[in-house]
Amino acid sequence: MRRLAARLVITGMALVVGGTAAGCSVAPGLAYAQDVARPASSPSPTTATAMVPASARAKTSTGPFLAVVGAPAGVKAKEGILVDATTGQVLWSAGENTRRPIASITKVMTALVVLQAGGLNREIAVPKAVTAYVAKYDANAAGLIPGQTFTVDELLHIMLVMSAADAAYTLASDYGPGLPAFIAKMNAEAAKLGLAGTHFTSPDGLPYPTETSTYSTPADLVRLGETAMSYAEFRSIVDMRFYNLPKGNGHSAVSVTNSDVLIGSYPGALGIKDGFTNAAGHTLLFEAVRNGRTLIGNVLGSPPTSFTAGAQDAAKVLNWGFSLKRSGGS
Repeated sequence: MRRLAARLVITGMALVVGGTAAGCSVAPGLAYAQDVARPASSPSPTTATAMVPASARAKTSTGPFLAVVGAPAGVKAKEGILVDATTGQVLWSAGENTRRPIASITKVMTALVVLQAGGLNREIAVPKAVTAYVAKYDANAAGLIPGQTFTVDELLHIMLVMSAADAAYTLASDYGPGLPAFIAKMNAEAAKLGLAGTHFTSPDGLPYPTETSTYSTPADLVRLGETAMSYAEFRSIVDMRFYNLPKGNGHSAVSVTNSDVLIGSYPGALGIKDGFTNAAGHTLLFEAVRNGRTLIGNVLGSPPTSFTAGAQDAAKVLNWGFSLKRSGGS
């Protein structure tokens, strides 16, 4: 799998805290999952030569590896992982094979299935059923109006930047056709990628049909993220801070802000996707580059103490990862 093209690297370490709430759902009533295993102790560092498990590995090489010293401090996420994207070396992990609800990170798989199918310039109509769907789950939505038409590419932007469930529903309904068929395609792709700890029951991470029925693992999400980021169109969308779509023939104007607060605030952040439900907590699948080093990882189950909890955990993990030196001190 090819890696990302070189990008401008911005130096510095600070995360600017701010932005809009991340999330699949803004409903307050969902209980935390009771049947998901959690680490019994604080996260511990992996060895310097640990690799992403074979079922989740996106790319490996013989090095050079990084010398792992300690572990990121102050991370409140239940599970997570950080990987050197070039070598596949696991730098840090906590419950890397633990299955957890992942909230709107689900939309990465939705985008991947759509991108693989193609037809990005094709226009599709917003289905009437989207209104009831959004209302049922009090979902984060862009206010798409049934009957209006958008191109597939426009819907991908709205879905990935704002984390809009109505855009995800519209895409899934068309590309299935219908949600059941589309969800089957999501699970087929997960099996193809070897994501043994991953299962989807919705195109957006909403609690459908239950709060924990869509889930994945930190290790699996690294592979999913690497696969999605191999698509230039996906990369170009997930590092956008804003997306403004003027009014056009068949649709109203849409202006959305990236729900991932790392974008535009964390130096070198490239994406990928955040999320929130009460069952999942704050979740964030991220990738960043600095001084020619690309790191990919995720934090799952960051506490719902603030809108930026997942981003704060991710920044701590990334800051620590970027501070590591190559084995031998180089």
